[in-house]
Amino acid sequence: MAFADGQTPAIIAEGLTPFKVTLAGTVAKGDAIGYSTGWKRSLGTAGSVVQLRGVAGESGVSGDVITAFFGPTIVGDRFSGATIGGAVYVAEGADNGKFTQTVPSTQNDATTQVGVALSATELLITPNAEADSVHA
Repeated sequence: MAFADGQTPAIIAEGLTPFKVTLAGTVAKGDAIGYSTGWKRSLGTAGSVVQLRGVAGESGVSGDVITAFFGPTIVGDRFSGATIGGAVYVAEGADNGKFTQTVPSTQNDATTQVGVALSATELLITPNAEADSVHA
């Protein structure tokens, strides 16, 4: 079974560092979020890359102040088919806020590994504070 992110609200099992953000768009609990003229869903697509900086701890819309997490474990019905031990990335295309196990491959897509699959349905997200990477 291939990895799938249903983008349904997730369960944040553990979150290392909670922080507050003011949203600049709609997010669901468990979405990958980053900052680009405001806090919004992350995206790996060239030309509109929003690098992951945390995970939404609750759902919200533009203007809401929500809790986000740096380094959480995400569980629940949101994910299926993950390869245990496999790398996790921010999805590209129109999949804002989703995760994938397929490294984005278009030139200038965001290719930073943002986590690892702990099971078929559980991800450990580990945002990197170092320089972001893109496909050359």
